Amino acid sequence: MSLNDYIKFITQQFVKHYNQPIHERKQVRLNKKQQKSPFMTRWFGVIPQAIMLLVKKK
Repeated sequence: MSLNDYIKFITQQFVKHYNQPIHERKQVRLNKKQQKSPFMTRWFGVIPQAIMLLVKKK
């Protein structure tokens, strides 16, 4: 990919983003935030989650 192609791509993404109404951009941002897995799972995997479940059961 040449530099010219890269600049063209970035410009297209920029224009596409700013052509959307503000409320749509906010909605997209909220959807991305909701789809993320929890912090502990992202950083440390399933083991901390399993330990937390065991502790809560007791």
